[in-house]
Amino acid sequence: MSANNLCKRIIPCLDVANGRTVKGINFTGLRDMGDPIELGAAYEKQGADELVFLDITASHEKRSTMLEWVKDVAKNLSIPFTVGGGVNTIDDVQALLQAGADKVSVNTQAVKNPKLITDIKIKFGSQCCVVAIDAKRNSDGVAEVLIKGGRENTGMNAYDWATKCVELGAGEILLTSWDKDGTQSGFDLELVKYFSENLPVPIIASGGAKNSQSFVDVFKLAFADAALAATIFHDGSHTVGEIKNILNQEGVQVRIC
Repeated sequence: MSANNLCKRIIPCLDVANGRTVKGINFTGLRDMGDPIELGAAYEKQGADELVFLDITASHEKRSTMLEWVKDVAKNLSIPFTVGGGVNTIDDVQALLQAGADKVSVNTQAVKNPKLITDIKIKFGSQCCVVAIDAKRNSDGVAEVLIKGGRENTGMNAYDWATKCVELGAGEILLTSWDKDGTQSGFDLELVKYFSENLPVPIIASGGAKNSQSFVDVFKLAFADAALAATIFHDGSHTVGEIKNILNQEGVQVRIC
């Protein structure tokens, strides 16, 4: 089981396309939400523990993540941040870390070439390697792995794949419920709980954050180590500080600035 006695982390996620932050529902219908560097700085001031930047069209467009905005982000942030999207080789990982990223997130390419996970662990350490798993429930309710920004269903069991990722050297699992993504209907507590209770690495819950109660539930009922959200922060309906204050009142241990 992952280490649940540590402070729980709140992680705003910025999906980036063409250098702009965007957000949709179930990975489609993207709306412009602003400049990723400005948003990142604002979330740091609000008390975010970390940030995740995902270049969401890189894998689909078969290109690497744009390094220039990663460098710009690094100049403007003091909190850790993870970058994913289009990470295909160990050279891509090295370039992102040299540009200022603290961790890299691999998804599509990890499925196609699982050895990449081990290569990252050996060269840079497990703490740098976040495996992002986009999970969509099939008609039987079993979560299956999607790749290429949700465009392709692999048919693989998401939990089995996560188990293999940990064995290969993943330091964290970023678990996104495709069914919940952008819907603001709450995290998939059943899915998150199963991963959290059965895997020995931190689980970052993603997909469906609606309000402060969503975060209370995912930490207290599903035992996530961190929770990631985008829409509720980008649209200004909630701040990281507000969420953390309520978590603190509910007895969930968080870092208060």
